[in-house]
Amino acid sequence: MTKHHQQLAQETIHLLANKPGISGYEYRLFPALEQSLKPFVDEIYTDSMDNCYAVKNGYASDQTIMLAAHSDEIGLMVTHIDDRGFLHFSPIGGIDERTLLYQEVTIHGRKDLQGIISFLPNPVNDNKRKSVKLDKMAIDIGHTTKEAQQLVNPGDIVSINRTTIDMLNQTIAGKALDNRAGIAVLAVCLSELNSMKHKHNVVAVTTVQEEVGTRGAQTSTESLEPVIAVAVDVTHAQTIDAKNQVSVQLGKGPVVTIGPNIHPTMYSLLTTSAQDNNIPYQIQPIAGATGTDARIIQLSSYGIPTGLLSIPLRYMHTSVETASLKDVVNCGKLLARFIAALPEDLEDISCS
Repeated sequence: MTKHHQQLAQETIHLLANKPGISGYEYRLFPALEQSLKPFVDEIYTDSMDNCYAVKNGYASDQTIMLAAHSDEIGLMVTHIDDRGFLHFSPIGGIDERTLLYQEVTIHGRKDLQGIISFLPNPVNDNKRKSVKLDKMAIDIGHTTKEAQQLVNPGDIVSINRTTIDMLNQTIAGKALDNRAGIAVLAVCLSELNSMKHKHNVVAVTTVQEEVGTRGAQTSTESLEPVIAVAVDVTHAQTIDAKNQVSVQLGKGPVVTIGPNIHPTMYSLLTTSAQDNNIPYQIQPIAGATGTDARIIQLSSYGIPTGLLSIPLRYMHTSVETASLKDVVNCGKLLARFIAALPEDLEDISCS
């Protein structure tokens, strides 16, 4: 891993992960996405769904390769304000409720307000409490009901406050690494392609609303009509308590998925590129739908040959998600070399 690649991945994650971009409200991210990707591409634009497209033209083909990494993160939405001024909320996306209590949050109301997630005690059941359910939590913003109602409305979104931190052994932790780390992979890939010859047009899409149903992947795939595609996301990595239930390890390379959601030729080309370029990688068999943008991309149009590359991630869907910069960089390099080695006619992959 070169120092340049590590710095690019690190700076991209710090820039993007510290900003709010909850599912359905990703428009807040566009200035940072433009700053991260524009230096490496010929064109960058958004659509009405707020998918962001970074276009890098090839030298000898009008066929399109789609790369997809979702930009949205999980979050909360205010549902009502009670008679004590506390804000009640519902989750947007799959939040682990065990991680929410006493978190610092920002309520994006008429102006940004700071708050703390607390719980509403029930004296009768307190001694039996093992964990606090979402319907027993509320956000304390330090205001009375009347003051709160002047600043906050039902439907306002809430993001977790967390600043990314750099740890030992080139690891990084923070909120929204699922999937801002995937966007860092796109940045490394596009940077690499600037020093390589690639025949085909590459469109890197930061898709929206993945966490609530892979919606941006559907609309962007229909818009681009790519010949092939690769989704980039995260996958669970081993933790201290994972025992043998998770085989993927942090720092051991990007993960190439195999299974019915993945075109076999795409899997073969990705693993061959890793082997030919001495890039470490791991294999993850998934027998059903992957739960990523790859699923909906594969099913779009008449069927798109799709691959899936994943970054090992610890503590997914918390505010301390942890990844290895080495895995991010190797994933970007693998993706670039895969693109550069593709055959002249991508339809050959579709027919294989």
